[in-house]
Amino acid sequence: MEAVFFDMDGLLVDSERVWLQIETEVMARLGARWTPEHQVHLVGGSMERTVDYMLAVSGSGVPAATVREWMTDGMVARLSEGVHVMPGAVELLDAVRAEGVPSGLVTSSLKEIADAVLKSVGRDRFDVVVTADDVSHTKPDPEPYLTAAGLLGVEPVRCVVLEDSPNGVAAATAAGCAVVAVPSLLPIEPAPGRMVVPSLTAVTVQDLRALLPS
Repeated sequence: MEAVFFDMDGLLVDSERVWLQIETEVMARLGARWTPEHQVHLVGGSMERTVDYMLAVSGSGVPAATVREWMTDGMVARLSEGVHVMPGAVELLDAVRAEGVPSGLVTSSLKEIADAVLKSVGRDRFDVVVTADDVSHTKPDPEPYLTAAGLLGVEPVRCVVLEDSPNGVAAATAAGCAVVAVPSLLPIEPAPGRMVVPSLTAVTVQDLRALLPS
């Protein structure tokens, strides 16, 4: 096992509920209503996709750049107050690092939002951080995970990815990585090279190694 990559929203930290709060507030500014059902369409997606969807649902003529600014400022402000780390996430991350295996944070969120989370979690826990600002295509495209592997100089087929969304799982699988999925808002089915668990508390470093080809 040459590296382990962690998704951020919904996997490392319980930020999906924060997204729902900010999306609801922004949609109110756009004069429309937002529901958890709307949010499900956006799990694991990019800010651009979120903004486009919100403008389509609201029918508002507000510029996309303005909505993006509202979303980013709202998320940074809320996350800067502190984040709730998902059960078992930090323990597994620290266990991976204790064995000398490099780790990375790979997220579809913008750098500003990731930085707000890392202030609480600890930037020094990760050898590399890849955000939406670092790639041309976000998840489900494999580029984010291929970029992270390239930065560390490791082979994707010797890496394990931890994800909570179908978009993230698709990106990791397309990159050639093994996957541990902890479904949040959408179901994820088991598959070859993929383990599905209810919580990271159920995962050990040995479990990650066992997913890789011998």
